[in-house]
Amino acid sequence: MAFCPAHDQVRLKSLPFTAPMSDLLLAILLGIVEGLTEFLPISSTAHQILAADLLGFKVAGWDAFVVMIQLGAILAVCVLYAAKLWRVLVTLPSDPASRLFAAGIVVAVLPAVALGVAFHKPIKTLLFAPLPIAIALIAGGLVIIAVERNLPRVKYAAADALPLSVCLRIGAIQCLAMVPGVSRSGATIIGALLLGVERRAAAEFSFFLAIPTMAGAFAYDLYKNWSVFTPDSAVLIGAGSLAAFLSALFVVRWSLDFIQRRGFTPFAWYRIALGGAILAVLAIG
Repeated sequence: MAFCPAHDQVRLKSLPFTAPMSDLLLAILLGIVEGLTEFLPISSTAHQILAADLLGFKVAGWDAFVVMIQLGAILAVCVLYAAKLWRVLVTLPSDPASRLFAAGIVVAVLPAVALGVAFHKPIKTLLFAPLPIAIALIAGGLVIIAVERNLPRVKYAAADALPLSVCLRIGAIQCLAMVPGVSRSGATIIGALLLGVERRAAAEFSFFLAIPTMAGAFAYDLYKNWSVFTPDSAVLIGAGSLAAFLSALFVVRWSLDFIQRRGFTPFAWYRIALGGAILAVLAIG
């Protein structure tokens, strides 16, 4: 890749772009990983980091690439829920239900905005590594199992009719996902379940909350790296975003029905198995 995070202070050069097809294929593969994992409670960031290690995608600025290809996943949600989002937009001045939904999303995203700006650099510097990811995956899996076995009584059955106080608390819980391996969708969904939101509604609210949260992360990384972007980096981000868009379309359609039938426990066991495998690899060097 031909760009690097602005906080590195020094403009590092990536590997010479002498094999563009190779880099392009890696970008597409990472985009597929992003789309398949973004809306499931298994941590897309963790999978991106691990996939980058496995595929040898260790070029300057890859961590910014990981954030920016989320644009494709955002667009997938916008396309699948286009009718609902448009209805909310056009009825915002006249419909109290639309205003409540929009206000809930805004309130829920505020904690992540505040903490994301404050801790953006130390999180990427200290926590984008296999050991903290493995620990977070296992801990998150155990939490999911515990919550699924002790679900509170359902109080809220619709994702677009949550009280603002509930939205704010879900948004605060979402901040845990700044630690790679926790999972943004996992944190918001489990937080919502603990607050009495029905399973499907919790997943849908997580989808809607992803739009401003991930759009904000994209815009922030775009701002931080604007001066070092090149045509090569634009091509890689575009390819990764397109792959993320197409794979996320499939996952969002499939996941709601699966969650309704099976719950979140299968994802918890997957997290624990993946975290354990990472620890085993680290232990044997």
